[in-house]
Amino acid sequence: MSLADLAAAYDGFIVDLWGVVHDGVRPYPGVVDALDRLRGAGKRVVFLSNAPRRASAVVESLAAMGIAPGTYDGVMTSGEAVRNALMARTDPDFRNLGSRFVHLGPARDRNLFEGLGLIEVTTPDAAQFMLNTGPDDLAAQDDPTVFDVLLAESLKAGLPMVCANPDLEVIRDGQRIICAGLLAQRYESWGGRVIWRGKPDPAVYAPTLALLGTARERSVAFGDSLRTDIAGAKAAGIASVLVLSGIHVATPEQARIDCAQAMLDPVAIMPGFIW
Repeated sequence: MSLADLAAAYDGFIVDLWGVVHDGVRPYPGVVDALDRLRGAGKRVVFLSNAPRRASAVVESLAAMGIAPGTYDGVMTSGEAVRNALMARTDPDFRNLGSRFVHLGPARDRNLFEGLGLIEVTTPDAAQFMLNTGPDDLAAQDDPTVFDVLLAESLKAGLPMVCANPDLEVIRDGQRIICAGLLAQRYESWGGRVIWRGKPDPAVYAPTLALLGTARERSVAFGDSLRTDIAGAKAAGIASVLVLSGIHVATPEQARIDCAQAMLDPVAIMPGFIW
């Protein structure tokens, strides 16, 4: 099944970014053309990403890659979901977190919490929670043990961790790098409490569908990860397509086996987000 076939069957397209649209540096071949064709067919497109930063920051980074705002209808991120929860404090997981936090992540993710009136501290013993947006750019990008000291100190202080990116790893320009989710898994395995936000949590699909403006049954989600994209879409009651251009590198035959073993049933498996 091709994207052209899917365009005849669905009105709304929920599309993952890293691994489907781009590799962290540049768009994959054929992606911009596919977006243009979907727009030309009158379809709605919203990007749903586990990026641990504001949607507005993602829009800027897409524009720098040559993906203009006019080629899609909106962006929803796990970072935006975390920011909204930290601001509203109506979610039981966020209500009693307090205001003092230690940030595990690069400076570019600071837009997630700026302007919320929170107090950033530098040591876990002075914090009430940890905000994990992923490895710092100044540290190793492929070795989770680099952060063990900070995680151990946070565990000793009894800090809950808010994970703003459930992804375990991504492919950046051909190289695998770890994400916040892997550090959160490590913290959880030591007995730490982790509050996860983003795919595969079905809750993140509600604001995404609101941006999309199409009925759930007429919407389809594209992703390169069985664990987050395909499982998340299934949990939200949305059809999905597995794209093999990112983290899930496999032949179509092997991908079908992997889906069956994970008890997932995407409506199609495609080599890339191409028309």
